[in-house]
Amino acid sequence: MEAEISSQAVGLASNTDFSLLSLFIRADIIVKSVIIILIACSIYSWAVIIEKYRLFKKINQSTEEFETKFWNSKSAETFYNNLPSNVEDPMALVFKDAMQNLLKRKSKTDLYERMTTMLETGIEKQISKLRRGYTFLATVGSTAPFIGLFGTVWGIMNSFQSIAISRNTSLAIVAPGIAEALFATALGLLAAIPAVIAYNKFNNDSILYFKKLENFSKRFLTII
Repeated sequence: MEAEISSQAVGLASNTDFSLLSLFIRADIIVKSVIIILIACSIYSWAVIIEKYRLFKKINQSTEEFETKFWNSKSAETFYNNLPSNVEDPMALVFKDAMQNLLKRKSKTDLYERMTTMLETGIEKQISKLRRGYTFLATVGSTAPFIGLFGTVWGIMNSFQSIAISRNTSLAIVAPGIAEALFATALGLLAAIPAVIAYNKFNNDSILYFKKLENFSKRFLTII
């Protein structure tokens, strides 16, 4: 008799569709909400990751070109006058703002201190632009596993409720709910892992670029 019941349970479980779409459709409103939130976070995270990857690739190349042209120019003022008005490179923008401030001021009193402050402000402004989106990546990386875990706990709780109501502990009753619950955890990890890796990489890229801007500003101050 027990063997027959076990065989029926296995048969029911094998007939249950465990595809991702089916798991989502069968889930209750809470687990569905968790899944939707995690998918949205993952999509936006990848959008930020792709945007930052392209941005750093672009500015590293443009900054290298800018530095080469600048240090090979006759003078800073000549180079500034020939600088395109639509320049987008962060280092070029720091230089442009500093030169505008320098040329506007007729007084040379405390020139070094004023230019140092101007360059530091410009660098902070450009780094802040580069770091946009980092907070979101850090938030997803730290909270997505817990959001997924919440969905898992809720799904398993529903599975136990189903067992209590049906008074049946067969695999056919338990398996779908547990699968839905584990699906939420998997999505949480899927959203969190790329976000954490990307955050660490881009944060390191920002630090390296900050040092590059800082070194340029120090060298620039020696020639004004």
